[in-house]
Order: sequence, then structure tokens, then C-alpha cells
Amino acid sequence: MSETDRRDPLLLDAMLGKLASYLRMCGYDAAYALDRGAESDADVLALARTEGRRLVTRDEGLAREMDDALLLTRRDVEEQLRELSGVGFELDLSDEPVHCGTCNAPVERVDRTEPTPDYAPDPAEEPVWRCRDCGQHFWRGSHWDDVADTLAEL
Repeated sequence: MSETDRRDPLLLDAMLGKLASYLRMCGYDAAYALDRGAESDADVLALARTEGRRLVTRDEGLAREMDDALLLTRRDVEEQLRELSGVGFELDLSDEPVHCGTCNAPVERVDRTEPTPDYAPDPAEEPVWRCRDCGQHFWRGSHWDDVADTLAEL
């Protein structure tokens, strides 16, 4: 299988929600089927085709329905990441977040003078990004470090 470019949009099926978060942190446009209201196989296939997304799935039958689908066989997210690495996915953290870890929309850097929610650090002290769609704030904190450690062990 050919190497996957981070610009290639992906659609992860209902069994891969945690994996979607990891891929987003690595800079991939990784839509999650359930976030998009695609619950049935027909809905998942239609969404992938309509948006030109490569399907990533653990469902063999679903994978057979799309020519370029990527079938994962493992249940554990770390093992799924190893499978993806084995077929050419670059799995390292982006220098700056590109996609919201929650909804996959683009994120933007928060200006140093803007207020942030109580749960987020002060952007004058630490870089903070905000999702353009859902408003979630992100920064390179302990979760970022945990993901970096996981990816380093692959």
C-alpha cells in the first residue's frame, strides 16, 4: 500500500474514535463517522465517497466496499497506530495543532491578549489554539506529552 499524505482526508468508522484523536494530533484530517451522523454502513460509504475521504475501518465487509479502504485488524489504539505506521502513515505530532481533537475542524492560534476559559492556560504565557467550529481550546500540555510518548514507542 502506498504512503499516505497528511493532506489526504480520512474517515474513521464507529470503531475507531480514539484513533481519530491521535491522527488529528498528528495533523491528519480525520473525520469520525459517529461525529458526522454516519451510523450505518451505507451512510459511512456515502460520506466517504461524497467527501473524497479514504475509509479506515475494522469492518472487513465495509472495507471491501471501497477500493482504497484501509482495514485495521487490531482493537488496541497503540496497535492500530503500529498498523498505520507499517503502511506509511507519518505518526508524529505536528508542531502546532491543525485540526480540533474533538470535532476535526480547523484550529487557530489565540492572540496573546485574548481571554481563555478557566480550563485553558493564559495565551500570554503559553501558546493556545481554539477550534473555529466548537470553540474548544488546546495547548501543548500533559495530554500532548502523553501522546508524544505513545508515538515515540511505536
